[in-house]
Amino acid sequence: MSSKRMAIRRRPALAAAAAAAAFAVSVTACGPGEGAEADTDAKPTAAAPGALLPEELGLPEDLPFSLEDLKAWKEGKWDDWDPDGWLGDAKEFINPVIEDLWDRQRMRDAEEPDREVGEDEIGGTPDGDGAGAAEDEGVTDPEPAKVDAAAVPVPYTESAAAHGKVFMDTPGGQMVCSGTVVRDPANPGRSNLVATAGHCVHGGKGKGWFRNVVFVPGFNHRGLPAAELETAPEEDVLPHGIWWAGEAATTDHWRAEGAEQGGAGAQQDFAMLEVSREDGAGSSLEETVGAAVTVNFSLPTVSTLGELTARGYPAAPPFDGSAMYHCADAPGRLTIDPEQPTMYRIGCTMTGGSSGGGWIARGPGGEDELYSVTSIGPVTATWLAGPRLGADAKGVFDAVSG
Repeated sequence: MSSKRMAIRRRPALAAAAAAAAFAVSVTACGPGEGAEADTDAKPTAAAPGALLPEELGLPEDLPFSLEDLKAWKEGKWDDWDPDGWLGDAKEFINPVIEDLWDRQRMRDAEEPDREVGEDEIGGTPDGDGAGAAEDEGVTDPEPAKVDAAAVPVPYTESAAAHGKVFMDTPGGQMVCSGTVVRDPANPGRSNLVATAGHCVHGGKGKGWFRNVVFVPGFNHRGLPAAELETAPEEDVLPHGIWWAGEAATTDHWRAEGAEQGGAGAQQDFAMLEVSREDGAGSSLEETVGAAVTVNFSLPTVSTLGELTARGYPAAPPFDGSAMYHCADAPGRLTIDPEQPTMYRIGCTMTGGSSGGGWIARGPGGEDELYSVTSIGPVTATWLAGPRLGADAKGVFDAVSG
């Protein structure tokens, strides 16, 4: 199996600063609901004397920083991966902070990605040969027995402190996934890294990076009913605030082969985010939530893992995305593409929205480690599968770490 290099797109500091500055000037000069007769095609400098011109920031003079553009951007709209778009294209991960964009109503409206796989996509032999990691390659075990998802005990800030929700804007609208805070060896005890699925940050083959990607650790940590989330105290719904992704990385295999539906690209469906708090607070994510887990990239075989626990926020019926659930099961093996590492598969009734959620088990040192993230499941919602993390995933991690 050939090694694939990782794909990373850093937010250009100058362009991000310019965009943020232009946005701040625009809403100050004529925010939503103000100046109904204002010229929506006017440049921000026309309404704000003394503001920097695009050329003073090293940007093209014809960059159309209009109020209408900025309003559309804030609402998550852009031409479908159009390379002539107004702030670069979706081939670049551009994710400047937009304060108060992700309010609770917008979070409520976010939909789960559809990652259902058909039985005709599953391949592999019924058993493997050889020893070590090779014994799992190209193998598919019998479908696991269904395991009913159980509610994670509240408060999540104590029982599952490293886990949370990932929100993003896509060409299809607002979407929601799950994610896990992971340790960063380049910043011991002060990690700002989040592991999730590739399809939660990038559209896959022929597509680009998603926009306005944020992580909300411990979302609804008291497990309140969905009907109460818009009016509940902020500390009950967003106990650690909102964290914006400044960098994102996923595998080249996902970018080249990933599909909106089905199993294409799933065996390398892994991504990393580097985040910072929306309100600019100085503490790191790990310090703020009080937890992080180490990512295990050793491709352990299923025979060496007694049980894996998958956590996430399922949002498709019968769930509504308001609460965190988990499933614990001994993993089996699932192969879709024999050229890629065989996936882990467990019985679980969690649905869409749990995508990207971490799969945890005790590592060799006795502490929790992350071995996979949720990628796919069947339409019957009886099992989940996630990639085994090896050299490609490690390359993605290293590209963001530090």
